[in-house]
Amino acid sequence: MRLTTKGRFAVTAMIDLALRQDNGPVTLVAISQRQEISLSYLEQLFGRLRRNEIVQSVRGPGGGYKLARDAADITVVDIVVSVDEPLDATQCGGKENCLGEAGRCMTHELWSALNQRMVDFLNSVSLKKLVDDQLAKGFQIEDRRVTRRSISTFPVHQSACASTTHSVFTLNNALVKS
Repeated sequence: MRLTTKGRFAVTAMIDLALRQDNGPVTLVAISQRQEISLSYLEQLFGRLRRNEIVQSVRGPGGGYKLARDAADITVVDIVVSVDEPLDATQCGGKENCLGEAGRCMTHELWSALNQRMVDFLNSVSLKKLVDDQLAKGFQIEDRRVTRRSISTFPVHQSACASTTHSVFTLNNALVKS
C-alpha cells in the first residue's frame, strides 16, 4: 500500500501555502513553480480542498488561496481525505468481501489494523507541525509581498517633439499641401 501522488502533492502544496500565507494569499502558479506540480493538477486539488473547507480562495488582484482555519487545526488526514485519497490497505476497500461471495480473506484484520494505525498517525500530524519542521530545518521564506499597482505620482514627461506629426497619412497631407 502506498499514498499516491494526489495525497503527496496535496500535503506538499498545503505546506507551501501555510509557510507563505502571512505575506497574503498564495497563488497556485507560485506553488506550481516552486514545487514543480502541474498547475491544472493543483487547480483540481485546491478545488477539493476548498469544498472541504481546508482552504479559502481570495479573488481579484493579489488573490490566491489561504488556509480556512488555523494550521494547528488541520491534520494530514484532513488534507488527504479532502482530495479523495483512499487510506486503505485492504484489497476489498474495507467492504469485507475480499474473496467475493465467500467473505473476507485471512489477512483482512491485519490490513484493517494497519489502516487504523495509519489514520491515527496521520491524524496526529498537524499542518503546523509540518511547517514547524521545515522552519527548524532552516527553510527560508522569501519575503515577496504582492506589490499593488497604483496611480503614479510622478509627472508624465512629454516628448520634445510632441507637436511633431507621427502619422504617415498626416505627414503625406502636410507634404501635399506645401
